[in-house]
Amino acid sequence: MADGNYNRNILPYHNYQSGYRAGRAAMRRLALEAFDKWLQENEEAFTADKADEARAAFQLLIRD
Repeated sequence: MADGNYNRNILPYHNYQSGYRAGRAAMRRLALEAFDKWLQENEEAFTADKADEARAAFQLLIRD
């Protein structure tokens, strides 16, 4: 007789939420990389201090 956990063995090991969080983290990393690339392309418009401030402000915008 089945113990009620039979279907659990068929499911993947990780749950949906952990995959969702991993996807969000990956997208944040990609967004920061794109922002850094944009800053490098427009470096004449920003001093080093202003670029650091802009990056920190962008990080705050995209955090959870």
